[in-house]
Amino acid sequence: QVQLVESGGGLVQAGGSLSLSCAASARTFSTYTMGWFRQAPGKEREFVAAISGSGRSTFYADSVKGRFTISRDNAKNTVYLQMNSLKPEDTAVYYCAGDSTIGVVTKYSWEYDYWGQGTQVTVSS
Repeated sequence: QVQLVESGGGLVQAGGSLSLSCAASARTFSTYTMGWFRQAPGKEREFVAAISGSGRSTFYADSVKGRFTISRDNAKNTVYLQMNSLKPEDTAVYYCAGDSTIGVVTKYSWEYDYWGQGTQVTVSS
C-alpha cells in the first residue's frame, strides 16, 4: 500500500507564492506518474498538474499554466508543486495522487490509484 502525505499548504495573499510537497512511501516511486488535484468548496475535484516518473514530461491545467510548476525528486520520493502569482480562485484543498500505470501521464482522477489526505490552500484577496 502506497501512502502519500502532503505538506506546505497555508494562507497567502493574492499574488503570493506557496510550495506544496508530497512524500510517497512507494518503493518504485520513480515509475509512478504523480499528479496534483484540487477541490474547492461546492465544486468537483479538478486536475492541476501531472509529471511522468522520470520527470521529463509535465502536463498542466490551462488555469495554472505559467504560474504553477510541478517537479519531483525521485531520490527523496517526493513531488512538489510550486505555486506563484496565486489568485483567490486557487483556494482549495490540494491533493497529491499517484498512478502506477507505467508510461501514462494523465489528467483523469480515476486513473490514479493512490491519494493523499489533502492540504488546504487559501488565497486572500
